[in-house]
This record gives sequence, C-alpha cells and structure tokens, in this order.
Amino acid sequence: MNQIYLIGDSTVTDNEPPFRGWGWALPQYVREGVTVHNHAESGRSTRSFLEEGLWAPVEAGLQPGDLLMIQFGHNDEKDDERHTDPDTTFPENLRFYCHAALEKGAQPVLLTPVSRRFFVGGGSMLYTHGEYPRAVRQTAAEDGIPLIDLKADSRELYLSLGEEKTAELFVRLKPGEHPDFPEGHDDKTHFNAYGAKMICALVVKEMRNIPACRPFLREEDGETGEL
Repeated sequence: MNQIYLIGDSTVTDNEPPFRGWGWALPQYVREGVTVHNHAESGRSTRSFLEEGLWAPVEAGLQPGDLLMIQFGHNDEKDDERHTDPDTTFPENLRFYCHAALEKGAQPVLLTPVSRRFFVGGGSMLYTHGEYPRAVRQTAAEDGIPLIDLKADSRELYLSLGEEKTAELFVRLKPGEHPDFPEGHDDKTHFNAYGAKMICALVVKEMRNIPACRPFLREEDGETGEL
C-alpha cells in the first residue's frame, strides 16, 4: 500500500500538546494500510528544511505511487536565515521538492500556508503571509501540480465562525496553566487539538477533489471517529 509523506512547519507537524498541527489528525482519514509519515518540523521554511537535512529521509523513503504533501510559507516570510523570496527562492524550493518526488514516481501536492488569526474588528480579518500564497498557487499552475488552497479555505472558515469561535481553534493558555507560558498565551498561529481536526477536515475535503489523493482516503461515512 502506498504512503503519505508530509513536509512543512509547525502548523502541519504532530507537535507536543497543547500544540497540534493538522497532520496529526490526518491518520483518522486514511484507508487501512496507508501510513502517514509526518516529517514536518516547527520553525522550518523551504530553505531550512532542506539545509538541515530534514528532506533526506523523506526522499529516501518515497516510493512510486506515494503522496507528498508540501505546506510552507510561515517561516519563509521571516526576516532571518530561513527567509526565501516569494518570487525566486521560495518557488524554486517548492519546485525542487515537487520534482524530486516526481522523479521517485510519487505525486506531490502543494498547499498554501494556513491562515493566521488576525481579526481587526467588524468581523473582518487581515490577509496574512503576503505574496507567499500567491507564489504557491502560481507554482502549482505553472508546473501542473495539484493544489490545496488552505490559506483561502481556512480564512473562509474563520470568517464563518467569527472572532470568538475561531479563537477556540488556537492555543490559548491562562496564566499559570502551562509551565512554558507562566503569564499565559494567546496564539494566533498554532492550533490546539480541536483546531487541528478542523483544519485537517478542510485539507481532506480538498483531497477528495484531487484524483491522485482519493485512493488514500477512507470512505466519507468512516470519518466520524474521534482521535
């Protein structure tokens, strides 16, 4: 049975509670015999994921017929050694991963970076990630790679829920609740378990529209089990 490989950042990775990425919830949706190999790591960009050697085991493990899902952007936009340019190095790196997968006979899928939670009053939200979502969409279109526009889907979800309900998807800690955050924490990027499940459901809904992804997924009436 073919496998699913995930590469990306903290919004994808399994993480440690109370933080969860959407990749943590994906195994509940896959057919029996399919394993989800979540290689995403917190804080990584398309550049640092490669430079730190995190790509090497993924490339070594990919087999013909496997699925490679790629979601970066959160850290590519950072102004440090992880930075990539949305018009040059960012799409170049995305293409590197896609073409490497294709050479192994695997199917790459590109995802735009999931939206951050920045409401600005009146039920409206800021657009996050600048030009990076556009760069992902453009790369997918130019190279014929399947696309999941998670940026657009997550933004639509947040707007439909409203500011207070959307906040329930993210890690929020009261002072003294967690030793790492003695003064509390109100995260606008990272999901709790509930949020990870909600975002994963968006991903799976889009996967069902991609012919190469559908064989990996369970039937829809089998998706109601709790993690």
